[in-house]
Parts: sequence; structure tokens; C-alpha cells
Amino acid sequence: MKSAEIRKKFLEFFESKQHKIVPSAPMVVKDDPTLMFTNAGMNQFKDIFLGNKEAKAPRVADTQKCLRVSGKHNDLEEVGMDTYHHTMFEMLGNWSFGDYFKKEAIAWAWELLTDVYQLPKDRLYVTVFEGDAGDGLEADKEALDFWKEWIDEDRIILASKKDNFWEMGDQGPCGPCSEIHIDLRSEEEIAKEGGKGLVNEDHPQVVEIWNLVFIQFNRKADGSLESLPATHIDTGMGFERLCMAMQGKQSNYDTDVFQPLITSIAEKAGVKYGDDEKVDIALRVIADHSRAISFAIADGQLPSNNGAGYVIRRILRRAVRYGYTFLKFEKPFIKDLVALLAEQFAEVFPEAKAQQDFITKVVEEEENAFLKTLTTGIARLEAIQKDLKGDTISGKQVFELYDTFGFPVDLTALIARENGLSIDEKGFEQEMSAQKERSRAAQTSEAGDWISVHGGEEVTFVGYDELESSAQIVKYREVKEKKKTVYQVVLNRTPFYPEGGGQVGDTGYLEANGEKYSVVDTKKENDLIIHFLAKLPADLEATFKAVVSGKKRQLSANNHTATHLLQAALREVLGDHCAQKGSLVNDKLLRFDFSHFSKVTEEEIAQLEKLVNEKIRQNIPLEERRSIPIKEAMDAGATALFGEKYGENVRMITFDPNYSRELCGGTHVKATGEIGLFKITSESSVAAGVRRIEAVTADVAEAMVTKNEELIAQLNELLKNPKDIAKAVGQLLEERNKLTKQG
Repeated sequence: MKSAEIRKKFLEFFESKQHKIVPSAPMVVKDDPTLMFTNAGMNQFKDIFLGNKEAKAPRVADTQKCLRVSGKHNDLEEVGMDTYHHTMFEMLGNWSFGDYFKKEAIAWAWELLTDVYQLPKDRLYVTVFEGDAGDGLEADKEALDFWKEWIDEDRIILASKKDNFWEMGDQGPCGPCSEIHIDLRSEEEIAKEGGKGLVNEDHPQVVEIWNLVFIQFNRKADGSLESLPATHIDTGMGFERLCMAMQGKQSNYDTDVFQPLITSIAEKAGVKYGDDEKVDIALRVIADHSRAISFAIADGQLPSNNGAGYVIRRILRRAVRYGYTFLKFEKPFIKDLVALLAEQFAEVFPEAKAQQDFITKVVEEEENAFLKTLTTGIARLEAIQKDLKGDTISGKQVFELYDTFGFPVDLTALIARENGLSIDEKGFEQEMSAQKERSRAAQTSEAGDWISVHGGEEVTFVGYDELESSAQIVKYREVKEKKKTVYQVVLNRTPFYPEGGGQVGDTGYLEANGEKYSVVDTKKENDLIIHFLAKLPADLEATFKAVVSGKKRQLSANNHTATHLLQAALREVLGDHCAQKGSLVNDKLLRFDFSHFSKVTEEEIAQLEKLVNEKIRQNIPLEERRSIPIKEAMDAGATALFGEKYGENVRMITFDPNYSRELCGGTHVKATGEIGLFKITSESSVAAGVRRIEAVTADVAEAMVTKNEELIAQLNELLKNPKDIAKAVGQLLEERNKLTKQG
């Protein structure tokens, strides 16, 4: 059975069990501070499990793009070395939100695997949670009894908390789980040794294919467990491993998921897969990493020097390194795989096909840059070897190559071995640990448990229509960041816009009993609007007046609407290929990143300014439609962002249906005339194929005029004393230069 058919049968099966089939969320996570990337199918449903959001359907199923390269789930160094670990992978999953539980999840898993897929029952094993004294939990007898209905008891294995108790993180929903493993070894091997003793022993042919998680507890900040008011099902099946089992292969990489990529790379390199282990590892690494890189870029994450962008850059560099060292590629080669990937996944993940040219360009530029870095790094390594006293390159020097030149430590070790040298791995690890500790210290944040005040309240955002509202605190928690403490507060009714869509969060205050409490920021955590307070109100149960800073909101709205007008102008002046790749909107300026492969000329900038200012002068009224079906909005020609997670219903913002129509959650002016004036202050390159425009709107320009008037008044005052003329002129020139830089 081909992989596309395997995926299709999974979704059809659960659709027949009254599950709603939902699309994959983007692989790049935007509104969850605990995650960089989607690393499990349940990530997009976290708020439902946490009780912050009601499920729109009690049963859902999907295939989710996942990436595991950092943090707790870090498979990067194993990728390519074995036959079943990946960076990007698909996770097939089915969920129940307070609906069915263990009995149905177990019965349906068995039915799908043995009746629909017809996997041999005598090759399957299941694990069940054996209990844990530390958590005061007994063995999961309920799951054990249900499994006995379907599988011989001698194929059921009691397993420890490490393998059979699933947790979302240090805090949050969790519960025992039951894994299904399959033995893919030959009959001869099975005859020599049964598979039961090889389960969870990292055997490449005795692998877990499906994990059924029974979410029934909440892990609190102090480590204790409490029962959840409702129980849930969360399952995850590795699509690539399932394909290996279904297609009778010994490796995920032998399936039709990876073979087209591996064949293409091997042909280009003039090698054959299966002839040489080192070459095979390189082919597997490149095939795997090219998928992760392409889909991360498609979902909006460009390679960069920090955060999630650095993770993608690191994956790409690892692939380039393997191609350079073992396949003798000295020119970009990963870029040639993008078209193949885009075609392969066009039906299930069409975003790669839609952005094929852009992804190819970004990857090519990154490859070129790192190939130059490799050359520089090798030259630096040769210099180190020349000055070396002894036969060991110090950990500090290895770390310098890694940190300054982006030179992988395994490549340093390889070149050293080829020259009869070794590296001080322990010293390198010490340097790495010190860097991680510095980074950890800079980012330390410790959140307490949420404490309910007015529990069960529905949380409503009213900020599109009101800047003030009455509000009560639903819950709060204390967060320690570095050496200060802040309080995160959730209101039942809030006019505060949370940071999102490039727009900064609102500030303002809460007022009750004659006391004001400053709201210093507003952010979104998944679907929860969180207000940041420096001080916790004395009376938490009071009814507060929640007041947004109106001036800041108005200026931000001016800049946000101007961003929409600019995006439409870019498509008109430069072409339809201009797609948003990032933005920042605050009360001082707007910054807009977009796909374009050459510098925007002075003439084009003048055209953009002219077009946007024409639309401002036309005083086009805002046409806002809230909560309309996404299909209706897309059919109406609305522009959507790649990598953005949209629900079934969306908000559509229009300023002239023939000019600007976008899906957007931000705040906007009631008519374009409120913006006053639009002026581009800079244009630059951000990354390969991505340009950045910064601009200001009227209030900032007026502020500059006001500043000039203040300077003139200061100058007149100073000129009353002739001795101060030189000083005054110097100050004036200094301020003039500052204003010139600001446009």
C-alpha cells in the first residue's frame, strides 16, 4: 500500500467513527512560549486539555507535521544514524475531548491495525503503565483489562513511568499511556529470540508505532497530581514507521516516503544507496533534513542566528556538511529537492507547492553561505593544526570553530582524525555547558499554578469595539523572571488586544476601590489572553474597570492599517509574488518583511508611497466582517498568511474590495484618512529572498515637526548669549542628523 493510501485510510477510518478531520497546524508555533515547534499532534489542542477553550467537536483526527530537534524531544543526533528517527515527521492522531475513553481508543486502534491495515497480530505487542510509587499511582488495570479482550496477555508488557506515563511538560495535563509495538524482523530471527524482550530496547526492527495517551491528571507546579474534571484521549502514530510496517521494509528510509528523495540525491552524487554505510547515512540525513527545512520555511520560519531560526539553520548546515564531506557536493544541492518535495506533498500539505520558488531561493542562499563558512572554517582549522603543540585540539578551539564559524564539532573531529589528531571532547562539552548555562540564566522563568478567582467564567474579548470595560479576574498566577516577579491575570471580559499578527500588545490599567494597577503588556498563550501586572490587586474578587491606553492603541491601529495598504501596494508595484514574511506594528513605526528577490529601487519606493498616500487621502472606510467561514473569505479574495493557524471562522478586513482584503485579527482605523501620511524610512535585506520596509505614519511625522520647533526655541534661547552659538549649532546639527536617519 502506497503511503498516500495509508494516510487516507487512517483519516477515513476515524471519519467513520464520527471524528471530524481537521487540518495540520503549522509546524512553527507562534502563541505558545513553551514551544518553538509543534512536536506532537496534541499541541494545537492544548487549550482544550487545559480547560481554557471548549472543543468545537468532541472527536477529531488529523495528520500533523511535527519537528523534534530541541528540548526534551531531541532526536537530531540520531537522525540518519538509525533507520527510524526523524526531525520532521507526520503524526497521525485521533482525539476525544471528554467523550470516549480507554475502551473505545483501544478497540479502534486494534481494529484499524489488524482489520483495515491487516498487520499480523502475532507481530504486535502492547505496553501498559505499571504504576509509580512516587506519584502514588497504581498500575493501569483498566487499560490492561481492555487489552485482554483483543490480544493474548503474554503480549502485554507492564512498563515504567519513563515509557508509559505521558506529560505535556513540567506542568499541565498528563496521564498513563499504552504503546503498540511491532516486530518487523525476519521469521528466522524471531524463531531465535521472541520480540517481547526487545520492546523499548531501541531495536531498529522492534519499534513503537502508536501511542494511546489517557489524559486524566493535571501536574501542578509542586509536582503533585490532581484528577481532571473530564478525561481525554490523545493518540499519536508515526506515519513513517507505519509505512515501514505496511510496506514490509526494514527502514523508514526504504519506504516510498523517502526513496524518491534518496534516489534523486544518489543520482546527483553518482552513488548508490546501500553500498557504503557512511554514504547511506549522508543520504538519509539529507533526505530527512530537506523535508524539515522546506516545511519550516513554508510555515514562516526563515533560517537565522537565534531562536527557532537558528534551529532551522543548524539542520540545514548539518545536511550540507554531510553532502560536502561524504557526497563531495561543493555547490548547493538541497535546493534541487524542494520541487520534488512540493510535488510529493501537494495533496496533503500544499503550502510547499504554493511557495516552491521562494523556498528554493532561501535554501540556495543558505547553502551558498555555509559552503563559504566551511571553506573559512577549514582554513582556520588548518591554522590551528599548524600551531598545535601535541596531537589534541583543545576544547576551547573546537568551541570557537563551532560558535564563531558555525563549524560542526563532528566535522572538526573527522578532519582531525584524518590528520592523525584528536579533539578534547570533554573540554568542548564544558564550553558548551557554560554557554547553555549563560543562556538559561538569561531566560529563566518560573511560573506558578493558575489560581482560580471567578472560575468557570467565559473569557470575552471586546477590544474591537471598546477601550474600557468592566471586568473580573478569572484566574491569576505568579511568574518569576530573572530577579523580578510579575503577575499574569486572565479577565472574563477584556478590551486589551494581545500581541499577535505583528501588532504589539495593549497597555493600560485596571482600577478598583480607588486603586490603579498598571497593565504593562498583553500577550496570548495559545487562545488565552494574559495581562501582565507588576503588582497584584489587593481585592482579587473586585469588579475592575479595565482601561486601554487609547493614544497607543490609535497609533498602533494607524500603523497596522498602513501595513495592509502597503502590502496591497507591493503586489501592485512589484508583483503578486510579494507575500508577507513577518511584520511589526507598534505606536512608533511599522515594519514589513516580504518575499522579493531584488532591492526595491528608489523609483519603486516613490511609487509605493504615492499609492499608499492616495488610498489614505481617499478616506476609504473599514469594512469588517467577523466570524465568517474561512472558505467564504478565501472565495472573496482575502489574503491569508502562510504558516498562520486559522480556525473555521475568521475575521476579514477590507479597505476597498478591489485593493486590500486580508484575514486579520489586529486593530484598525475606521477610515484610512485617520492615518494622515505614510512615509517609508528604510528598505533592506533580511534574508535570501526577503526584503524589509520600515515606515512611519502622520503622528510620528508630526512629532518630528514638534521636535524641530522645540529645537528652534532652544536655539533662540541660547543665542541670547553669543558665546553659546557654537554649542547651539553643534546641538542643532546633531539633532538634525538624528531626524534625517529617521526619515
